[in-house]
Amino acid sequence: MGLSDGMVRQLNEQVTAEFGAAHAYLAMSCALDAMGLKVLAQFFHRQSEEERAHARKIIGYLQEVGAPVRLEAIAKPQSDFASVADIAQAALASEEHVTALIHALADRAEQEKDFPTRSFLNWFIDEQVEEVATMTGLVGMVKLAGNNLLQLEARVRHEFLRPE
Repeated sequence: MGLSDGMVRQLNEQVTAEFGAAHAYLAMSCALDAMGLKVLAQFFHRQSEEERAHARKIIGYLQEVGAPVRLEAIAKPQSDFASVADIAQAALASEEHVTALIHALADRAEQEKDFPTRSFLNWFIDEQVEEVATMTGLVGMVKLAGNNLLQLEARVRHEFLRPE
């Protein structure tokens, strides 16, 4: 059984959303670097790479099941942030948006009784729990740090950039 046309379309849209998130995180990284916040810039650069890996994972699935991959244009990301708090909040909103898209894919897979795709999406569902928790934690850290951005950098390094 192949994927429905609607599922193929929606998975391709998810690829675009993942690449869009990667592009947005790279813009956030550049903005933070320009503010002199090298640790936060590194954190968002790593997040950008992770989103690109998510897109590639979906592309691989589409290819594995013989479905067409259609890469679309991604929107120009916001690059003029007023503060670190604005960046953290935008990142959280992005993860919440991506989570909703993943849930919609899982819902479609269940409705269509597309069990292979539903199984494939389990990894993304679990990953989004982690992603939203990470960004929620970052928003909280930014609030706690207030104007003490160097302390925030130290905390981000400790919490998120430990060697793997």
